[in-house]
Amino acid sequence: FSDSSLEDHTELHFPSLAGDITQKGYEKKRSKLIGAYLPQPPTANGAAVVRCRLQHSEGAPRRTFRSAHIGVCDVREAAARERVASTAGNRPLFYFRFGVDQALPQERRAPVTPSSASRYHRRRSSGSRDERYRSDVHTEAVQAALAKHKERKMAVPMPSKRRSLVVQTSMDAYTPPDTSSGSEDEGSVQGDSQGTPTSSQGSINMEHWISQAIHGSTTSTTSSSSTQSGGSGAAHRLADVMAQTHIENHSAPPDVTTYTSEHSIQVERPQGSTGSRTAPKYGNAELMETGDGVPVSSRVSAKIQQLVNTLKRPKRPPLREFFVDDFEELLEVQQPDPNQPKPEGAQMLAMRGEQLGVVTNWPPSLEAALQRWGTISPKAPCLTTMDTNGKPLYILTYGKLWTRSMKVAYSILHKLGTKQEPMVRPGDRVALVFPNNDPAAFMAAFYGCLLAEVVPVPIEVPLTRKDAGSQQIGFLLGSCGVTVALTSDACHKGLPKSPTGEIPQFKGWPKLLWFVTESKHLSKPPRDWFPHIKDANNDTAYIEYKTCKDGSVLGVTVTRTALLTHCQALTQACGYTEGGVPDPDSLGPCKGLRQEVICPCASSPEALTVAIRRPTDDSNQPPGRGVLSMHGLTYGVIRVDSEEKLSVLTVQDVGLVMPGAIMCSVKPDGVPQLCRTDEIGELCVCAVATGTSYYGLSGMTKNTFEVFPMTSSGAPISEYPFIRTGLLGFVGPGGLVFVVGKMDGLMVVSGRRHNADDIVATALAVEPMKFVYRGRIAVFSVTVLHDERIVIVAEQRPDSTEEDSFQWMSRVLQAIDSIHQVGVYCLALVPANTLPKTPLGGIHLSETKQLFLEGSLHPCNVLMCPHTCVTNLPKPRQKQPEIGPASVMVGNLVSGKRIAQASGRDLGQIEDNDQARKFLFLSEVLQWRAQTTPDHVLYTLLNCRGAIANSLTCVQLHKRAEKIAVMLMERGHLQDGDHVALVYPPGIDLIAAFYGCLYAGCVPITVRPPHPQNIATTLPTVKMIVEVSRSACLMTTQLICKLLRSREAAAAVDVRTWPLILDTDDLPKKRPAQICKPCNPDTLAYLDFSVSTTGMLAGVKMSHAATSAFCRSIKLQCELYPSREVAICLDPYCGLGFVLWCLCSVYSGHQSILIPPSELETNPALWLLAVSQYKVRDTFCSYSVMELCTKGLGSQTESLKARGLDLSRVRTCVVVAEERPRIALTQSFSKLFKDLGLHPRAVSTSFGCRVNLAICLQGTSGPDPTTVYVDMRALRHDRVRLVERGSPHSLPLMESGKILPGVRIIIANPETKGPLGDSHLGEIWVHSAHNASGYFTIYGDESLQSDHFNSRLSFGDTQTIWARTGYLGFLRRTELTDANGERHDALYVVGALDEAMELRGMRYHPIDIETSVIRAHKSVTECAVFTWTNLLVVVVELDGSEQEALDLVPLVTNVVLEEHYLIVGVVVVVDIGVIPINSRGEKQRMHLRDGFLADQLDPIYVAYNM
Repeated sequence: FSDSSLEDHTELHFPSLAGDITQKGYEKKRSKLIGAYLPQPPTANGAAVVRCRLQHSEGAPRRTFRSAHIGVCDVREAAARERVASTAGNRPLFYFRFGVDQALPQERRAPVTPSSASRYHRRRSSGSRDERYRSDVHTEAVQAALAKHKERKMAVPMPSKRRSLVVQTSMDAYTPPDTSSGSEDEGSVQGDSQGTPTSSQGSINMEHWISQAIHGSTTSTTSSSSTQSGGSGAAHRLADVMAQTHIENHSAPPDVTTYTSEHSIQVERPQGSTGSRTAPKYGNAELMETGDGVPVSSRVSAKIQQLVNTLKRPKRPPLREFFVDDFEELLEVQQPDPNQPKPEGAQMLAMRGEQLGVVTNWPPSLEAALQRWGTISPKAPCLTTMDTNGKPLYILTYGKLWTRSMKVAYSILHKLGTKQEPMVRPGDRVALVFPNNDPAAFMAAFYGCLLAEVVPVPIEVPLTRKDAGSQQIGFLLGSCGVTVALTSDACHKGLPKSPTGEIPQFKGWPKLLWFVTESKHLSKPPRDWFPHIKDANNDTAYIEYKTCKDGSVLGVTVTRTALLTHCQALTQACGYTEGGVPDPDSLGPCKGLRQEVICPCASSPEALTVAIRRPTDDSNQPPGRGVLSMHGLTYGVIRVDSEEKLSVLTVQDVGLVMPGAIMCSVKPDGVPQLCRTDEIGELCVCAVATGTSYYGLSGMTKNTFEVFPMTSSGAPISEYPFIRTGLLGFVGPGGLVFVVGKMDGLMVVSGRRHNADDIVATALAVEPMKFVYRGRIAVFSVTVLHDERIVIVAEQRPDSTEEDSFQWMSRVLQAIDSIHQVGVYCLALVPANTLPKTPLGGIHLSETKQLFLEGSLHPCNVLMCPHTCVTNLPKPRQKQPEIGPASVMVGNLVSGKRIAQASGRDLGQIEDNDQARKFLFLSEVLQWRAQTTPDHVLYTLLNCRGAIANSLTCVQLHKRAEKIAVMLMERGHLQDGDHVALVYPPGIDLIAAFYGCLYAGCVPITVRPPHPQNIATTLPTVKMIVEVSRSACLMTTQLICKLLRSREAAAAVDVRTWPLILDTDDLPKKRPAQICKPCNPDTLAYLDFSVSTTGMLAGVKMSHAATSAFCRSIKLQCELYPSREVAICLDPYCGLGFVLWCLCSVYSGHQSILIPPSELETNPALWLLAVSQYKVRDTFCSYSVMELCTKGLGSQTESLKARGLDLSRVRTCVVVAEERPRIALTQSFSKLFKDLGLHPRAVSTSFGCRVNLAICLQGTSGPDPTTVYVDMRALRHDRVRLVERGSPHSLPLMESGKILPGVRIIIANPETKGPLGDSHLGEIWVHSAHNASGYFTIYGDESLQSDHFNSRLSFGDTQTIWARTGYLGFLRRTELTDANGERHDALYVVGALDEAMELRGMRYHPIDIETSVIRAHKSVTECAVFTWTNLLVVVVELDGSEQEALDLVPLVTNVVLEEHYLIVGVVVVVDIGVIPINSRGEKQRMHLRDGFLADQLDPIYVAYNM
């Protein structure tokens, strides 16, 4: 191929086929093994095969091209040749797609420039550690399994990673692999090849447009990496995640698909009748649009679509029987597979080793033997140490060993401590700390201990103070009472030292005296001293340590008798004689080595040597070997299989039972019942030569060292106890013992047993290229959702690229699935050399698992596959056919349930001297106050230092309003009823402008001004509100006036289309001829525009009557009078915040102390200091303000107290909100400021929404807000179930304040519109004089408006007209009494209907999932969740180093599975502050979603869970 390159978007790679296999035998063996999968022989010349993907431009029908189109070769043929290319895994396969130029859909591009695949060639791993996993046969089986997979190639979306996280530079923007595959992929994305939208749901078929989005998008380059299940019909059972979803363009209220508030605001223009609309923007990026007006998102949604396609693959067969209880979502119970293999053999018989022959002159104990050889043949070599080249370094003779051991024994007993108080007495334990390259020193010390009758505890040399597992070793030494450690000179010098030369105490270790046993440090024993040598008895000879699966360390005690018998049994089994030299190391790679002389043996800490192969004279007798079906083994059943099968385990025997021992195998769990002959069990041994106990642990000793195996009838097979060896295996024909695994490595997944070592072997057999270090791979299981899940952690080589690693990971998943038929839950790669090591350099498994679970592993690559593995989720909820409303009513009456309705005090009945009541309009109230109390101060505005920046008396406000009215009439030429946008910062100007509009008969709309530092994103929202509200004029300050016409503004919006802009800093000096008085209280007073959390911009109409009723209701609830002062720290642009800031003081006459929330950013204590200084009793704030105080003042309470801050006068501190009360925040705020006098009962919340800006507000009288605990699982089923505090799955809900006077509430079923009973979850409906009178929209779409504002119940009281809040909640009658003596009804808000997510037929509230996720790891500061194509996307803000980003992926996935029974589809890790929050402190989840899909979040990491 030529080296020229194509356009940027056309890339192409080839699998290089230059073979590097030369040996004929290897070829033969390979072709025999995988011949079954190769329909045709390999091509001799190794022709390159191109796997083609052609992409049409958007909207064109997609086809699968067969050979006629491709012009290279048939797809299936290509697949076949690829498999040949993958011969035994010599190199990875790379597929590249080449796109079709978007402008010329018909033109095809010729492939050019293959990438140099040579650098991907596997370099054979030479002499790496841990060859126990290496097996050519297994490697070939794995490669064959992977080759098989190539036929159904699957795409795994590769995670997105921020540059700073990628060590190597990887392909530029690595994007997802093919989203669909060749001809086998029938109907993967679209039902028909014509690509026509189906009208099954009356809306565009979602899959169709997503597929258009992907295949039409220019950015979706792809590369290959494939995973997904297979082998013998074991395709993964996956959640069917892709339901058909509606895409509708709601005409009203308009959708604001972007940020609001301080962050940034992007809005969509209102849709005109022509249907033309501008695409929404997020940040500064444009979204592409398809022809039918549906936005096409970039890479991200392409990856999500790919994930969806992958998850739509064939699933594992669903489990037939579910257990579903009315409330409890019981998890699916794994039903046994009727075809699973069951053991059929007879019950096994215990296998007896040969008699242990007693030779007459055998020494009576090991010390006696040492004395004998040390004195009879002192010159005979006892031990020779070799260097790495096989040269003898050192020869220890029996004589030297005897004299040195004597010295050690004497010194231990007589030279430590004092004569009266020796440190070590016979029977005490001492530690032996010797490196494994100095066996001579170790031997002398060991025998010295035996001679001194002290008990040695050999342990490895601690390298650092924080060795993995070192603490547990310390616990063992402590429990053994060790105070002395014997060590060698070199080792002593190498131990870590403090500056003073002391050896520091290792973590968890007892205080030790280190004693060096080299001759020069020892004293010669006196002539008359001689060790006491007696016959072997049942005293403990030594303690061997053993690390358990959970990381704890136990000490196995071995008696002197066992020690001696073990030596005798080995001597007999191996036929050792005096003077013989057993030298296993000399059997290295020398010529002519017979295979049968290499003999594995089996041993364990508890049972010492379990089995060993006997030397044979007959060289023709091959060793025993079994080829076992891996599938059978997972059920604990032995099935001999042919080697042609892929999933087999080839095992070699470990020899025969030891002389003098009896062996049997018992079922691994439960009662120790004998296995059948074709069943795998735990090997148990009855012999003298074994350990006798776990030191100091009698209970565990009983379970392991005192086991009585039983026959099926329940009779013990022997009166002597057996010992569990911890090895899994069976006794085969001829008494040969076979070991297939360790109990510690056993993982039981969905009832099937898998061995960690087998999984490691399979993972390593996948292209053992330079991806991972062979010995540095850990496999363990973690329990998530009541089942074990397999986790693989490997160390990645530093030179492997992102793509290499990801390729390797996806192939490991395939291989394990094919061979073991089990899914891997999580596969993580960590940087080289970062996993915790055992002292000998292996991986410390339990510590690795611990790091994984606590999120401190810091992987550099993670692939989670919960969709594939988790098959025991509860059955998705089936909605029952609705019971008729009337039946519900009757049912409630029969069961004595009251209908859930409640009301505040009746406004008509309250007698008070409310002078303002006689006026219909607020403008009249202001004029009245200006005449009667002209100098009474209504408003005081504070600056960031807490000083008064400005204030207004009644008359000042009145006069200012008059001038503004003149300006509107004369300069603005406005008519009665014209709309005026007020664009002011929070303050006095805004209030004056509002009343100026009322005086001129205009309708004001308050609009948050654009942020000067962020014009590009905040100005479009201002523009949009001005346009949607049809404002004829815009009033503002001189400063903002300049800003609206600035060059920056012109870049963001079309400044020529602003309406008339009036600058109120320059007002006329005259009064208006007359002040306008509206003709009817039902006419419009003002418009209230707000962006909801779902991104909808909705303006509601407030009439004069509603405005007055609203003010009166709040006056009564909070007992507001002219003598009162109220502190307000809220944004004054919409909802209750605006009413409190602008309206209430004029109506009630109290003084409002105004604190702009933005000032708290520079001075967080401003609000509380003002409350304290002005001795305020009532104050209002938002959640953002409360959070700012909690976080910003947490450590300053003492200094604030010193400054005299006193909150003891506060009786109501109300958080103004339109959501479920944030109980954690209000409680932490109360606790934090309790010391400053704040009464916990003072803190409460209010509740309002678009249809009624304030439904509940705590107020002054009435009982304290109550909290109930509900079952979160019942809530998902739309039920309320009260539980005790602290019970599992409990969720605290706080009452949202007291219902305001004049407000009636009922709980209705949102679907049937029937009333519900007490404590039933439903939609909150409200009836009140201060309900808004409807949406103000440019469309005049009355259907939506009438539904929200004019709903009637379907039965019961069908006359009352209700407004639907769109929030779910419930009413509960409490034992408390109201101010008027009635029993108190508490309203609990659960969440917004349009925020709730329907998943698996259940209703989830994002906040619940987010709360769980925030608790999952200390570095998660904030979280937001949303769904996309029925996949749950979790966005977390990381407060920590980017290295921690990948730790969060498994933790987030685990916690959501455990607590919510949901599988997370995508985990996105972002920086702090990325999740947009509006002025009320609510998360803007839909804006976040749009930003994510448009690829504009700049995430640190995006993980696509499989």
